[in-house]
Amino acid sequence: LSSYFLAQEKIWFDKPRYDEAERRFYEHMNGPSQSDLGANTILQDIARARENIQKSLAGSASSGAGDQGELVSRIKSLELENQSLHKVVEDLRLALSKLECRVAVLEKSPSATNQAPAPAVPYTNGTPAPAQQQKISAPVEEEEDGDDDIDLFGSDDEEDEEAQRIREQRLKEYAEKKAKKPALIAKSSILLDVKPWDDETDMVKLEECVRSVQAEGLLWGTSKLVPVGYGIKKLQIACVVEDDKVGTDMLEEEITKFDDYVQSVDVAAFNKI
Repeated sequence: LSSYFLAQEKIWFDKPRYDEAERRFYEHMNGPSQSDLGANTILQDIARARENIQKSLAGSASSGAGDQGELVSRIKSLELENQSLHKVVEDLRLALSKLECRVAVLEKSPSATNQAPAPAVPYTNGTPAPAQQQKISAPVEEEEDGDDDIDLFGSDDEEDEEAQRIREQRLKEYAEKKAKKPALIAKSSILLDVKPWDDETDMVKLEECVRSVQAEGLLWGTSKLVPVGYGIKKLQIACVVEDDKVGTDMLEEEITKFDDYVQSVDVAAFNKI
């Protein structure tokens, strides 16, 4: 009876299979899900990290072997250098011992060192030179003559006096030459700005007044009129002065005396020559 009722019921026993087939169909159409992509990415990163670790381990092993080989080669070179140094030290010891032996032999024979070498006498054709003959015969002649008035050092005194006289004469000539040499005169180039009272001032007369200032060591140069404003022009004039004889204060004082034309005087430029 129960089987009869179950046969009459409309139940879908294979629904999970159809659901799984439908899911696979849509995954195939839409591509894999984000979770699957994330899992694949993590697996790829893990594989890449493992590969990098293996490469680094292999590189460190090879570098360690290279460093060890370099260390061995340096040790060998140091051993060779040490051997050569030992050889040099041994040679120095042998040379020092030989030198000590020679010094000891020389110290044991003082008679050879005490003998003074005979002075060399120049000879000409087997006979002493004339100067040497004169030096040898001089004491004999002095003993024979027995003259106490002969001054053996008189020639040296005369030579000293002559040398002193020549030196004093040369110093005197140098002093006279230095005194005749002309001394360098310090000069300066000055540019003055001479301002009038107003635009009605006669600038020609003003320039004549400025150039009338004369002094030793003063030389006037070129001039020009420079506009100031409101129709007023100032006189800009150049001059060359000797520093020891003429100064800017003297120029300003002398020019401002012409108070009918000059209001003020300023130094626009000052240069050493």
